[in-house]
Amino acid sequence: MLRIFSDEISNPKNFVVTLELVPGRESGGQSIDTLKGIARDAFSDGRISAVSITDNPGGNPSLSPDVLGYEIFKCGMDVIVHFTCRDMNRVGMESRALQLARMGMKNILALTGDYAGKGFGGQGKPVFDFDSVLLTSLLKSLDQRLLASGDPDLFFTGCAVSPFKTTEAETLAQYGKLDKKLAAGASFVITQLGYDVKKFKELITHLHQKGLNPPVMGSVYLLSPRSARAMNKGRVPGAHVADTLFDQVIKEWGDTPRSGLKTAIDRAAKLGVILKGLGYRGIHIGGIHRNFKAVGAILDRMDEIEDSWEECIEEFNRGKSNAKVYYHYDKASVLQEKMSLGSRIKEKLTDHYPHGLLKTAHILFFDKTARLAPVYGKLAGFLERTNKAWLVKRILEDPLKKPMLSCQSCGDCAIQHTAFLCPESGCPKHTRNGACGGSRDGFCEVHTDRRCVWVRAHDRLKHSGMAHTLGRDFVPPRMWELDKTSAWVNFHLGKDHQKG
Repeated sequence: MLRIFSDEISNPKNFVVTLELVPGRESGGQSIDTLKGIARDAFSDGRISAVSITDNPGGNPSLSPDVLGYEIFKCGMDVIVHFTCRDMNRVGMESRALQLARMGMKNILALTGDYAGKGFGGQGKPVFDFDSVLLTSLLKSLDQRLLASGDPDLFFTGCAVSPFKTTEAETLAQYGKLDKKLAAGASFVITQLGYDVKKFKELITHLHQKGLNPPVMGSVYLLSPRSARAMNKGRVPGAHVADTLFDQVIKEWGDTPRSGLKTAIDRAAKLGVILKGLGYRGIHIGGIHRNFKAVGAILDRMDEIEDSWEECIEEFNRGKSNAKVYYHYDKASVLQEKMSLGSRIKEKLTDHYPHGLLKTAHILFFDKTARLAPVYGKLAGFLERTNKAWLVKRILEDPLKKPMLSCQSCGDCAIQHTAFLCPESGCPKHTRNGACGGSRDGFCEVHTDRRCVWVRAHDRLKHSGMAHTLGRDFVPPRMWELDKTSAWVNFHLGKDHQKG
């Protein structure tokens, strides 16, 4: 039976099931045949609305989801293509989007993407010209061109969120960015992997408090010892498996693999019915690599225990979870984190005082409503006409900004959006619209000894009573034509992204 994912997930009466497939580095052979066989069996089973296909997971090269997806799509199974910002600049991403539209595959999961892994000759260069918010916005803009060309079927764009965070800053940064993705045009949400019911509930609470009601699918993963270890050790960015659950999985599979698999199926089914009971619109099943049999078993088991979903919750609340819950269900407040005296002093010296200084400078010199703004504009115009803007950059701008901000001379400064921290030097993915999902315990996914720049921005703003403003602005793409020019002059001439 032909099923159309966009129609099914958009109907609030449906509980939708999708299945994630992960291609390897082969262009053919047994591994690809296995994935296509799983997709054929999913189509024959009739309970799967679509298969999703990953885009170079972990940043490592694999078969393109476009070509494998098209082969599956032609067989009648609907496909969700993962689309990351890691490997292409904006020109390449727009071209790829047009290609997918031409192929008829318009279900897109828009992702910033994992950092670059190793390919031919070593580590690949990470591009990250866009983030997931900007990619979503791009796809939304292409809809108008599709309509103009006579194509009535538009992109159906989804986004991801990782609610399994251990700090207030990370949690609120994730939810703030989710709000921006939805505002940019995302039509559905898929969570990252995690076996933490409290955090699943927290996400739904956040959306309800915001008055948002997008269809949300929770990820359900068939945990093996290998996958549980990777998630527990933080090797899968944004995923969460607590220590107690990891130990339990190792014990279960240590007895006999068959017994371990049976328990893993039962655990996945229990999480599935809990998510349905919490109000999720569907589940996204991962961890299926050999055949469809385990998926069928999960769905069969869900049918058996659906009515007793509340009784299953206790199993996931046993033991101590690493993740804290920051939304009180009776108040829209957050918990205050405790810091040692030494940590508070260091934070003031490295974050709070510089923030106050930079904020004051911004008000004085970079506010277009300020009394002296017309004077600055005329001065910038003079420097531009006399070809002296480079002199200001060399003598004044660079000596101040490079030591304080590790300025990369992008010419299109965005520090005011990140509490006067540079997103170009501070974030390996150059995220200007909010944190990626890969941070762990407040530290960067890539540079694990550094705090995430968005966590630092949150802490700066929280100290000033302005944490609610973090990530509020939609920041347009970086203007590469301004690279290595004076950001100060560009601002006052209205040449950068702050034209208004």
